[in-house]
Amino acid sequence: MPEGDVLVLIPARMASSRLPGKALAEIAGKPMILHMLALAKSAALGPVAVATDSHEVAAVVEAAGGQAVMTRAEHASGSDRIHEAMRAVDPDGGASVVMNLQGDMPTLAPADLRAARAPLSDPAVDIATIATEIRDQAARSNPNMVKVVGSVVAPGRLRALYFTRATAPWGEGPLHHHHGLYAYRRAALERFVALPPSPLERRERLEQLRALEAGMRIDVTIIDAEPHDVNTADDLERVRALFSPGNKH
Repeated sequence: MPEGDVLVLIPARMASSRLPGKALAEIAGKPMILHMLALAKSAALGPVAVATDSHEVAAVVEAAGGQAVMTRAEHASGSDRIHEAMRAVDPDGGASVVMNLQGDMPTLAPADLRAARAPLSDPAVDIATIATEIRDQAARSNPNMVKVVGSVVAPGRLRALYFTRATAPWGEGPLHHHHGLYAYRRAALERFVALPPSPLERRERLEQLRALEAGMRIDVTIIDAEPHDVNTADDLERVRALFSPGNKH
């Protein structure tokens, strides 16, 4: 799969329930959404755009020289938002892969984005994503830490069998924390957003189960460093500390 065939889309909303306005929260002197924009550009996978329902976010992105796409406010998920943005930014289908890079993961590295895309070199894979091994014993039972259960198909790569908030699989061995960075084949994204929410998706409140229940294949690259999402005020302070002088995130 050649470089540059990926359209990287960053969904960013201001109406976050746990941390309103977080897209513009300042980290190391600039809004978080600009950190995400710089990260996406550094990965050099292809064109980058921010998909937002906020004129304020769009103005900040455009003032920094980035591309912003206004999308509807009522989307149920980031996947729906990036689908609308994809059709606006790339209506002729030039990008064969669409990456959903959440706007609240500023400690990701460019290599992590490339790792998320890598399984799509296998034509059998519809969607690709990333995970890390859970090393904190207490985290194994944390329902907010989504686990991916998968079969090893290559060193550092799983074929996802299930995603769950439960502690799984049972028994001795590693558990893997799934992170919401997705690379979709364009056709897979089109199919995914056309499907209704599935029973297991509704039960676990995990939209990726819709794809698995529909028979789509999701492969997972295991990365080394645990990304830090910003969902709460405490998360924001933790990430600000990581970006402070003298720290390397």
